[in-house]
Amino acid sequence: MTESQPTESPETAAPPDGDHSGEGLDATDTPHNVRELSNVPSVEVISRAAVMLMSAAAEKLGLAEEDPDDSPVRDLDEARRLITSLAGLITASVEYLGPHAGALRDGLQTLQRAFREASSEPDPPGQGPGEKYTGPVH
Repeated sequence: MTESQPTESPETAAPPDGDHSGEGLDATDTPHNVRELSNVPSVEVISRAAVMLMSAAAEKLGLAEEDPDDSPVRDLDEARRLITSLAGLITASVEYLGPHAGALRDGLQTLQRAFREASSEPDPPGQGPGEKYTGPVH
């Protein structure tokens, strides 16, 4: 779902002196690499939000580290919140996601399982993060 974005043209790039005043742009102009939100399809907005939640949850689970147990950023409370939010978003949006739904659900279940494995006292089935929206994940 990656869409290439044009790079900044010399007219819209920040000046070398660090002045970001927007010289050369009036109130109706936007840099070439910025898309109007009204032109972005809803499935893309939802998918990007889901990917951001997934990435943040993975970080909070320590999955970016070689040994997640030793991750200095591991925070299971924060991971629980992110996974639950992701589950709510995917569950509420599944009918609009089309072919993206399966991959997003798989990613969610992977995070839910990783959370269960990381917990010193795993939640009972159906009470883990997001499971009130997805059902129990084993």
